[in-house]
Amino acid sequence: MTTLSERLQSLHARIPERVAVYLQHSGKPDLPIAYRQLMCGANAYALTYQREGIRAGEVVILILQHGEDLIYSFWGAILHGAIPSIMPFLTEKLSPERYRADLSALISVTKPAAVVTYPEFENDVREALKGSDSVRSVIVTNKLASQSDPDFENISGMRRLPNDIVLLQHSSGTTGLQKGVALSHQAVFNQLDAYSRALNLDDNDVIVSWLPLYHDMGLIAGFLMPILSGVPLVLSSPFDWVRAPYRLLQSVSEYKGTLSWLPNFAYNFCAQKIRDRSLEGVDLSSWRAVINCSEPVRWESHQAFYERFKSYGLKLNALQTSYAMAENVFGVTQSDLSRPPQVEEIDREAFMSERVARLALDDRPAMKMMSSGKPLSNTRVRVLDEHGKGVAQRVIGELALQSDCMLTGYYNRADATKKAFLGGWYLTGDFGYVSNGEVFVTGRKKDMIIVGGKNIYPQDLESLTYEVPGVHAGRSVAFGIFDEAAGTEDVVIIAEVDSEDPAQQEEIAEAIRRHVTKNSAIALRYVKVVGPKWILKTSSGKIARSANKEKFLKELDAENK
Repeated sequence: MTTLSERLQSLHARIPERVAVYLQHSGKPDLPIAYRQLMCGANAYALTYQREGIRAGEVVILILQHGEDLIYSFWGAILHGAIPSIMPFLTEKLSPERYRADLSALISVTKPAAVVTYPEFENDVREALKGSDSVRSVIVTNKLASQSDPDFENISGMRRLPNDIVLLQHSSGTTGLQKGVALSHQAVFNQLDAYSRALNLDDNDVIVSWLPLYHDMGLIAGFLMPILSGVPLVLSSPFDWVRAPYRLLQSVSEYKGTLSWLPNFAYNFCAQKIRDRSLEGVDLSSWRAVINCSEPVRWESHQAFYERFKSYGLKLNALQTSYAMAENVFGVTQSDLSRPPQVEEIDREAFMSERVARLALDDRPAMKMMSSGKPLSNTRVRVLDEHGKGVAQRVIGELALQSDCMLTGYYNRADATKKAFLGGWYLTGDFGYVSNGEVFVTGRKKDMIIVGGKNIYPQDLESLTYEVPGVHAGRSVAFGIFDEAAGTEDVVIIAEVDSEDPAQQEEIAEAIRRHVTKNSAIALRYVKVVGPKWILKTSSGKIARSANKEKFLKELDAENK
């Protein structure tokens, strides 16, 4: 098969009655969607795009919540030959003003021909479209063509070519970002082929996911791969998962799920939030891989998850890792599913001060690093210094990669595309090191804090705070603020705790200050302990460091007035 439309036609012909997706909504029975129904729903959207004058190769922005319309509108765009791009839907956790500003910025760069949304959100979309001359249609979900079997001979998507752009992904952020990652049909197939081999994916697998489809982990691993491979997908809403994370485990047990992907924070969240009363009768023995992806992976998070759920049949070998990014379609690396990921104990001081991952000696402070696995068969990874030169094993630098599933470019952003490559290698913006072919990711380049010439990773400081009683994993953030007098950055750590008692908060703040100073290369002075829900996160659940820094500085400014 050379295009996604052709693959869909083949699946529709071969297995029309096989369930492609079991769609889950809280409080409702699961909805099985067979390939025939999937194609009928998608065809209604394809006919609607045709009616609205949307041409093959034009971008369609999808602003829809978890549900049938999101699934059908995406695959309808594929059938029609349009380029779908899923954006987060406005929720109570996002600032409406910031959301609309980001949507306007995205539209100004991407220049979509249409936006698909709900009737009740139509006015918000039209407000964001003011000044845009590209959008010719706002398609609302209650004004679609009737469902019917697709006429593949007359579907414009069947005339697309392997190197044509098939979809846009957007890197994670507070909402949508201006850099749309353009991917071709061929790049998607190359990724799915290589990644499926790394997973030994077969017809006996069942993928269970709650991940949002506006990020690569959810869109590729938890949507495109199962549907295009004929593997059943059990799909729930990320908002339902946050409110009731135990439903993921119940679904794995009910459907004999074999594969799931989680961001690192979700391991801690599940271990902390799920109660025994929600796990009666749950059996997790079918889970052959729960893959930690989307941020630096933590051994401690795996241990917490395993200890919490091992009595329900969870196998230690099931806890696996991957390093992925939208610019490579998805997976860059994958750990060996036959054994636990490699874990190293490295010298903390050498890591922070010398940027070297030296194995720790018995009498030296150590930190655990967990591998994200080896590169996929079609992907090469190098580590580069600040001058773009390759470094030796265990030296920390920027990860760069080459593959046959690389992005075509940032859509309508030739400047950003050119800047992202050096000598044919894509610069990831992530720091890490390689040892014995295994890739260890240490943090984001843009998040680096430089204190007195020392390079400090905020994730490492945050991990130290989690060792302090009262601070839960995933509930602290570290960033740097420049000190004009000292001529370097000071580190600020903000930690959420359950207690609202000022005296107890101050006691925890002092404990954090002592513990981080003792176990890192910095003398920590600024610690702010706050109550629950202070810390801001991105739409993918990652810590939004720049947004938290901005919030902290605003509060500091208000206090000083």
